[in-house]
Amino acid sequence: MKRIIALAALLPTAALAHPGGHFGQPLLDGLSHPFSGADHVLAMVAVGLWAAVTGGRALWAMPLAFVTALLAGGPLGASGLTLPLTEPLILTSILLLGTAAALALRPPLSLALAGIALFGAAHGFAHGAEGPTQGLALYAAGFVAASASLHALGLSFGLALNSRLARALGGATAVAGLALAFA
Repeated sequence: MKRIIALAALLPTAALAHPGGHFGQPLLDGLSHPFSGADHVLAMVAVGLWAAVTGGRALWAMPLAFVTALLAGGPLGASGLTLPLTEPLILTSILLLGTAAALALRPPLSLALAGIALFGAAHGFAHGAEGPTQGLALYAAGFVAASASLHALGLSFGLALNSRLARALGGATAVAGLALAFA
């Protein structure tokens, strides 16, 4: 795992840039932002997939850990702080979450939740840094709702598909993350 994080820190981050498309309305901007970059979509769907293949309490705890940390990271990003490893950490989240779903990894739930929370905070930091200076609460409500919908999409796919297909989708997510790294 340390090697993957070190490798991700060296990779280009241009592929993670999000295009425009802001509406000038904080709620709509927040709702649209998670869909504006493949990095966010892939990581959030992967959380849902991993939760689905894990089952039990993970079904609600994994998405909740991500969204809670997303909310904590947002104001930090909006505050103007710089966190130099934010984009590599986001890229790493796609690789590791997709791989965890593909392998149906089942570490202790507390360990899985801690990792998911770290990734959620990085995504929240990026959302906050790229968000509006006015209307942060509405923006946060929008990006939380959109993020939760992406988790629900991953959960739905994971629960609707047989385990082998759900795991294959997790693997495809990790491969897509790797492709972003070299784009």
